[in-house]
Amino acid sequence: MKKIELGQLLTILANVGVIAGILLLAYELDQNRRMTQAQTRSAVSDQLSNLVFEEINTPGMVDVVLKTQAGEPLTPREQLLFDRRQTAYWRYRENVHYQYRNGLYEDSEYLAQREVWIRILNGTEADRAEWCRRQGQHSPEFVSEMNSLLDKPCE
Repeated sequence: MKKIELGQLLTILANVGVIAGILLLAYELDQNRRMTQAQTRSAVSDQLSNLVFEEINTPGMVDVVLKTQAGEPLTPREQLLFDRRQTAYWRYRENVHYQYRNGLYEDSEYLAQREVWIRILNGTEADRAEWCRRQGQHSPEFVSEMNSLLDKPCE
């Protein structure tokens, strides 16, 4: 009779060990998820910082941005600089959207980004037109999100 009780005890201990292992694995997965989110946030922040620093350090870029904001015409060189700048910023925004869709970007931070995008997309007719011209360069999911933020749809 003692062998049966010993066997049952060993089975119970083994089951407790399995449950403890599952709980430990769940804890480690949560820690890994948090670490990945932190790394993603850092990478996205670095990407934006690099864009801003590049803008400041590119000769003439600040003048190009100011001319664009004032609605002044750009030279072909200035237009090229501006287009490259805009491509980089739109890729940055698409990356934020992608990371959010995949659960690696916090809701609160994404919603703050989204508010900025609303202001950009609906700031001027030129801003909206630029997005409408560029949307074919981005993923369908990102295009859908950006178009949902527009006050007036692309034609």
